[in-house]
Amino acid sequence: MHHDRVRPARADIPDLTMNIQETFCPRCGAPSPEGLCPACRVAETRWLECEGRIACVQCPTCFSIRQGKVWSDLQTDREGLIRDLALSAVRLHPEVTDVRTGIWFEEVSPNRTACTVEVHGRLYGLLVHDLCRVEIVWQREQCNRCSRISGGYYEGVVQIRAAGRGMTPHEREAAIRIAEEAEGALQASGERLSFVSGIEEIHDGLDIVVGSQHMGQVLCQALAGELGGRCTTHPKLVGERDGRQVYRITYALRLPFYRKGDIVLSKGTYYEVRKIEPQHLAVFNLMTGTGRALREEEVERRIGNVSDAESALVTYTSGDTVGVLDPATFAPRDIPAVPWLFPVEGAPVRVIRDPERDELIMIG
Repeated sequence: MHHDRVRPARADIPDLTMNIQETFCPRCGAPSPEGLCPACRVAETRWLECEGRIACVQCPTCFSIRQGKVWSDLQTDREGLIRDLALSAVRLHPEVTDVRTGIWFEEVSPNRTACTVEVHGRLYGLLVHDLCRVEIVWQREQCNRCSRISGGYYEGVVQIRAAGRGMTPHEREAAIRIAEEAEGALQASGERLSFVSGIEEIHDGLDIVVGSQHMGQVLCQALAGELGGRCTTHPKLVGERDGRQVYRITYALRLPFYRKGDIVLSKGTYYEVRKIEPQHLAVFNLMTGTGRALREEEVERRIGNVSDAESALVTYTSGDTVGVLDPATFAPRDIPAVPWLFPVEGAPVRVIRDPERDELIMIG
């Protein structure tokens, strides 16, 4: 009897049934290495979502914005803020790459802005594109800083006075500039309540009203560093808040009688004050060009300040003498040459006038 023999399957013949299942999309039949093809995966993926309405709380005075309970200064213009808010309403699938966006908006009313966000990207290797619409609702609320300023709130006063004299115009201008710079630096670092709420010019000094005690401390130290003097603090109890005692502090800055750049006379020699130390003046000898320490009691009188210097034309130089034209009368004057200056004929030189001794002193 003849029996048919069963031939074993050859290993080199592919299983067509398995190939068909593995290489075609089960949904659309398109070629797919594994499972759904990219187009079908994109079709069933919700890759773009938008919040239809978002609210923005903004201060009508300084335009800062509130997020939760925290106020922050606006770092962009209104158009930039609208774009940032519109984009914050967009949610993308984590697999979306190469994202590009376009935003158009229309001011529907003073409290409403309608935005259209166009999104282009790539998902599962395919380009995707869609639009979503977002409405921004503007809510107005005065921020904590503007509320304090308008309500006259403050935590300290920096009082600037000069010992035995009034403040000079230069010192007043410098103090106001330093206050503005300190306010800007502190607020840029996030201290929104460190503000200057007022500057009062009085006959012998300045009072700078500040919104925080830290602002008062920083400002007083900055003023002392540039103008000299020392700061003292004088707290005053003004009440309680949330069970804690509330103090207002007066920061008293006493400027020294002498200031940087003063020209003084001591034992017949003229000096320029370069620095005010606690126990003495660091001075520069205008005759020899050398530095030394000078006690205040050694000073006979103050002549002026380098900011008061005049420009005199040099007419000749000869040994120990320099000829100049008096800047007030244009009369020729002879003044002593100094070893640290090298005046040039026909060029100007800066001089300080000592009216009591009828002398001109070269200072540079």
